[in-house]
Amino acid sequence: MTARLLCFGQLADLTGPGPHSLDLPDQASVQHVIDAAFSRWPALAPWDASLLVAVNLQFASRTDPIPPDAEIALMPPVQGG
Repeated sequence: MTARLLCFGQLADLTGPGPHSLDLPDQASVQHVIDAAFSRWPALAPWDASLLVAVNLQFASRTDPIPPDAEIALMPPVQGG
């Protein structure tokens, strides 16, 4: 299956302009997306512990499934004051 990946903030600086297309196995989870992104852009790996992920505009955990034709967003942690 194919999913559309959007990266925001400093992550977009590492991946280049998007959106990006990712080929994923059937029954993929958010973890599959993260693994595929790290394989394609190794510079993302240091962000592993702090990534925020949304699937179709809803925050998601690493075990959540990815529906067909999903839009996935990777975001750095949000900080503000």
